[in-house]
Amino acid sequence: MPRFALYGEAVQAGAELLHIEPIQSRSRLHDWEIDAHVHQGLHQVIWLRAGPVEAILDECRTQTQGPALIVIPPGVAHAFRFSPASDGHVLTLHASLLAEGDATDAGDALQTLFAAPRTLAFEADAPDVARLQVLFEALQAEAAAPDSADGPVPRWLARSVVWRLARLGERQAQAAVQPGVAGRRSIYTRWVVLMEAHHLEHWPVSRYAERLGMSTERLNRMVRAETGSNVQALLHARLMREACRRLVHVAAPVSSLAFELGFEDPAYFCRFFKRHSGLSPRAYRARLQRGAGPAEG
Repeated sequence: MPRFALYGEAVQAGAELLHIEPIQSRSRLHDWEIDAHVHQGLHQVIWLRAGPVEAILDECRTQTQGPALIVIPPGVAHAFRFSPASDGHVLTLHASLLAEGDATDAGDALQTLFAAPRTLAFEADAPDVARLQVLFEALQAEAAAPDSADGPVPRWLARSVVWRLARLGERQAQAAVQPGVAGRRSIYTRWVVLMEAHHLEHWPVSRYAERLGMSTERLNRMVRAETGSNVQALLHARLMREACRRLVHVAAPVSSLAFELGFEDPAYFCRFFKRHSGLSPRAYRARLQRGAGPAEG
């Protein structure tokens, strides 16, 4: 799986990147197709003001029409197919640039916005669309100004973009939430962030509960109320998504992938994978390579 700072550009160790560019500036050079890759340690958002995009985020494929926002946390494999009609901006940033100093709000917004890869759609005439477009255009202009390279204005605007997007994401998620559920949703979001950070470490459910200051039983009740599944089932599902992503995108032996996924015994990983997918890891990889698509169920 190729790793880039910006698509097609090598990663620079220790680089604290803040970069914004029009969608067309890079996608046009690649015939509107951006192949699967990852940004290690970098957060990215695609602001699609208008036009179409076909997006792949890990194993999820979606087709979206602007205005829409695509959120890509660090380490998530992603690919895009745009068109000459696709218009908007691509913002790539390192978390340290937003969280430096007394920036608690920006750090919280960053954590909320990038808790998971997702797509947010907007009505074309929604007031939020015009406000977001103004912010992205202002950030683009400041980032391109010769006297702004090391100045604070691009960082201030990037913080504003992330904060605004986090609030919009929360608003969409809570649109159908009944009174009294918002507090539970906040705890659930914290749990999702913990799961994303530690699922490869195979933490027991009790450790997640301890970090959240609640009992295992309460954590399970809360997660079941939000999803219909218990914590262990969702942890297994997250591991399976990561395993499927790596089997498809990473050309490495199954045994190596098993160790990378936190399994001490490759044979146990194979049993785990087959129990949840109905296929062995090798059979799953071969099926996807033939273009048959993942097995149903």
